[in-house]
Amino acid sequence: MDLSAGFDTIDHTILLSRIETSFGVTGSALSWLSSYLQDRYQWVSIGQATSPSVHCDYGVPQGSVLGPILFSIYTSPIGDIVSSFNISQQQYADDTQLYIRLSISTYSTAISELEQCLSRLHDWFSANGLCSNPQKSEAILLGSRQRLRSFPTISNIDIAGSTTNLTDSIKTLGVTVDNNLNFKAHVSVVCKACNFHLRSLRLIRSSLTYDMANTIATALVQSRLDYVNSILYLTSNSNLTKLQRIQNTAARIVTHGSNTSFSSAQALSKLHWLPVRHRINFKIATVTYKALHYGQPIYLKSCLTPYTPLHNHRSSDQFLLAQRRVSSFNGSRSFSSAAPTVWNFIPLFIRSSDSIHTFKNN
Repeated sequence: MDLSAGFDTIDHTILLSRIETSFGVTGSALSWLSSYLQDRYQWVSIGQATSPSVHCDYGVPQGSVLGPILFSIYTSPIGDIVSSFNISQQQYADDTQLYIRLSISTYSTAISELEQCLSRLHDWFSANGLCSNPQKSEAILLGSRQRLRSFPTISNIDIAGSTTNLTDSIKTLGVTVDNNLNFKAHVSVVCKACNFHLRSLRLIRSSLTYDMANTIATALVQSRLDYVNSILYLTSNSNLTKLQRIQNTAARIVTHGSNTSFSSAQALSKLHWLPVRHRINFKIATVTYKALHYGQPIYLKSCLTPYTPLHNHRSSDQFLLAQRRVSSFNGSRSFSSAAPTVWNFIPLFIRSSDSIHTFKNN
């Protein structure tokens, strides 16, 4: 669901009341938040010219640590609305996603309930000073090729009186999600962005020191390869090959190996860069460690179950995770299946690390 200028339209009075009544924040802490939100002014400055200041009666500062938290607090009641329709929800700040499981026998009823829920949410947003934008909201039907081919045709979803056609892909939090979950489109977007920066880096490489080139390549290329790369667990070899080619090129440019016989493997080794496939496993293992030891995020922690053998075996104190049975390939790519698989493969001395820093180093 798309919201128009969501951060800028939050009512301070409603927000402070919700912080106090729903989350129990009172006294000095509430006064601090009130002081932070109220009596704000903003203006535009260009060169030596400055516009008159305007008092900000609404909104929370974007780009701040508190911004997304305060927005989530403000919109917290929508969770009760969504759950009343037995619909699942994911939300990060003003990015709200609703999703339901469909079957051939009950899909029409489920979609009708979804549309009723969307209408209720639209009314709630309007009553609380937020403007939902049905024209920019998106809908997608996910499933395997075989499943989608045999599923009844669903052409559109009604969102608060506005018809939204189903698309083949959507972009959420920087990830392009396609309806088959093969992430070919996402990999193409990542490769396109990386190639743009690699061309520029190659042009200026002779003017950079080794450390400078390494820093730039890490910031502009490696960071894009690492971003949410855990979703690419068990992805196709074609996707991995494209991403690995990008990493190899970056490594050779940094080590000046593009014009010599210096191999890509040697360049990666010199830079201490794990290949793409291993970086994916590294990310899953790191997230699993944090979920097990710090309990965060809760929705991932709930996907993990310690392995308990029926009898007292040597594996009782190996810090293993129980592996869940799955009935589909996409199911094996889910966190609840991937995490135990990757985690149990790690040697015991690494699994039993006493800190995340030690775990990563090992």
